[in-house]
Amino acid sequence: MIAADTSSLIAYFVGEPGGDVEVIGEAFERRQLALPPVVLTELLSDSQAATTLAEHLVQLPLLAVEPDFWRRAGELRAKVLDRGYKSRVADALIAQSCIDHGVALITRDRDFRHYARIGGLKLVT
Repeated sequence: MIAADTSSLIAYFVGEPGGDVEVIGEAFERRQLALPPVVLTELLSDSQAATTLAEHLVQLPLLAVEPDFWRRAGELRAKVLDRGYKSRVADALIAQSCIDHGVALITRDRDFRHYARIGGLKLVT
């Protein structure tokens, strides 16, 4: 099981080339792709894309929010910020979802490397 970030999923759905797109395609076929809840929210926030994407997205399992998730996500974000890196709230929530479930994240967003280095997030390379 792997999780996908918004950046890679958008690339997949618009047909951009890339290794991340290929991995997502394979994971879709094998039913091994999951979504952090924040990614679903981000994708459905574009009303024009939401109708088209919704039929594909409802097929994917969501990573459940575990007890004390919000506290851990806040602590993870604080660690990243304390090291002088930028840390958007949505990215911290996505990273914590993946960490909680022990699943690797596929993304085009280089900011997640800070969560890997500081918080133990696994990234698909």
